[in-house]
Amino acid sequence: MSDEEVVDQKKTLEETCKPKCVRQLREYQACAKRIEGDESGHKHCTGQYFDYWQCIDKCVAVKLFDQLK
Repeated sequence: MSDEEVVDQKKTLEETCKPKCVRQLREYQACAKRIEGDESGHKHCTGQYFDYWQCIDKCVAVKLFDQLK
C-alpha cells in the first residue's frame, strides 16, 4: 500500500465549478441579506441554497464520473 495521501477529487472539482454557478450564489446571497433581520425564524433561503449546490453538483458529476471510468 502506498504512503501517499488520498485526495478527494470532488472537493477540487467543486472549486472549479463554483465560477459557473455565480448567478445561483448571488440569488442566495441576496436572499440572505433580505432576511438578515428576521427574528421570527420563519424566513429562510433553503431553496436558493439548494439551487446553488445543485448547480455545482451537476457540473462536478460529469467531470468526476469521467475520471472514475
